[in-house]
Amino acid sequence: MEHGLEKKYGLMTAIAMVIGIVIGSGVFFKAEKVLTATGGNLPQGILAWIIGGIIMIVCAYVFATLATRYEKVNGVVDYAEAALGGKYAYFIGWFMAAIYYPTLTSVLAWVSARYTCVLLGWDIVGAEAMAISGFYLVGSFALNALSPKLAGKFQVSTTMIKIVPLALMAVVGIIVGLGNGILVSNFTSGVIANVTTEYPLFTAVVATAFAYEGWIIATSINAELKDAKKNLPRALTFGTMFVALIYILYYTGLAGAVSNSVMMQGGETGAKLAFSTVFSNMGGTVLFVFVVISCLGTLNGLMMGCTRGFYSLAARDMGPEPKVFKCIDVNTNMPTNSSILGLLLSGVWLLYFFGSNLTPAPWFGPFSFDSSELPIVTIYAMYIPIFIMMMVKEKSLNFFKRFLMPSLAICACVFMVIAAFYAHSKAVFYYLIIFIVIMAFGMIITPKKK
Repeated sequence: MEHGLEKKYGLMTAIAMVIGIVIGSGVFFKAEKVLTATGGNLPQGILAWIIGGIIMIVCAYVFATLATRYEKVNGVVDYAEAALGGKYAYFIGWFMAAIYYPTLTSVLAWVSARYTCVLLGWDIVGAEAMAISGFYLVGSFALNALSPKLAGKFQVSTTMIKIVPLALMAVVGIIVGLGNGILVSNFTSGVIANVTTEYPLFTAVVATAFAYEGWIIATSINAELKDAKKNLPRALTFGTMFVALIYILYYTGLAGAVSNSVMMQGGETGAKLAFSTVFSNMGGTVLFVFVVISCLGTLNGLMMGCTRGFYSLAARDMGPEPKVFKCIDVNTNMPTNSSILGLLLSGVWLLYFFGSNLTPAPWFGPFSFDSSELPIVTIYAMYIPIFIMMMVKEKSLNFFKRFLMPSLAICACVFMVIAAFYAHSKAVFYYLIIFIVIMAFGMIITPKKK
């Protein structure tokens, strides 16, 4: 069963993976949180989306530069290995395989189920939502494990579909809002509700981090991408800039659809309410079906990364049982055992997310944290040593690529870490305890390389 991964994806799949993973759920899921965090202050909310977008674009540009120089198994792990050696590469690879991929994949399964329940008028935290979450999780796994080429085509098609509701709301919402005066009113109304945090902008930016996250997962198909040294940088650069622009316009379009107070009171139905207001009940329902498909496309992209997490470690003879997890199925050209373990961990983190965030009384007491945001901030912290060593080692690069952009990326990552401490307070420390335990376990079980 063991042989190399084939070059089966082209530039369009890579671009679709960047756009498709990032766009899909967070912009719908976190738009209301950004508005609530800022007390309905629309300009401050837009500023949060702009800051989050700049952080994403700067970091993606630096990784795009690295992508032109290194190509192996899994982009970000390759870059960590080139910058700081095998131990740090394993450290990041284990984090992504055991925490990052499965936490985001599990949250996306629930978000997809959440909007399905909103569409059907069901409870978003009840038995129906969790049953649908499990179905979506297993269905996405089956698609990727049994037919990776079909999963790639699904990624491209859902990317095209998910742009439709965002673009329509961005254009029509702004036009309607300017015509009826709602957009101007929302821009000038200022804070209209009590702000629950001392630093609302920090809380809002951390919320946008979930909406903007996912672009780095596109590097997980590095070994399967045709002409990766050219196509991956193009995909990262174009994809992230497009996402930032469409998010800012969409958020502005929402403000033209309904007043800030109505949007904040709508909760999980806020997006559907905005679409129905602008496009009528029937049109709003049809477009909201596109929203659900959009979320499923994001889930598929995350699962593409999740199924390859432990393979990227095993390919380096690291992690648990490398001989088991480096096996590639001869028929599907997929790392089957790695896929199965990725699905299992996604199920575990889905159970954790439900118990810590969706139940009236959190199951895990003080160890209940938001698994949709804190792992994302962690990966930004892990980028910092890579950027520092890039400035030290990459002597053939010009000043702009070697020093200026990595320095800006470091500043962006530090900002995200500080913002997370202000946004999540004590929960950060309990999350770090769990993080340390999982990472220590990963360090213990990896075999010593001869």
